Amino acid sequence: MPKRKNILPPPLEEIVPISIFKSEVYAWAKRIGVEPKQVTLRPMKRKWASCSNGGNLTFNTELLNKPPDFRKRVIVHELLHLKVPNHSKLFKVLLEIYLSEQSDNTKAE
Repeated sequence: MPKRKNILPPPLEEIVPISIFKSEVYAWAKRIGVEPKQVTLRPMKRKWASCSNGGNLTFNTELLNKPPDFRKRVIVHELLHLKVPNHSKLFKVLLEIYLSEQSDNTKAE
C-alpha cells in the first residue's frame, strides 16, 4: 500500500488576508495605470488567475498561501492584460520591466 503524503496547510502567519491581497492588486493597478472593474478570489483548479474582456480579474485563492514574489508575478501578469490582451513580445517585455523595476526599488532601500 503506497504511503500518503502528509500535506499540511501553511502556518497562519504565512497566509495573506484577502484584504491585503486586494490592496496589493490595486497598488499595482495604480502603478501600471489600469483600473480593473472587479477583483475577486475563488478556488480555481487549473490556473492562478484570469482576466475577462470586461476588465474583471479573478485570482485563485491558493495565491494567498504563496510567497510574495510569486503573487506579484501573477498580479502584474493579469493587470497587464488590461493593457495588452495577449502574450505578445510587448506583453512579455512590459511584464519583465515592471517586475525588475520593483526589484530595483527594493534593492535601493
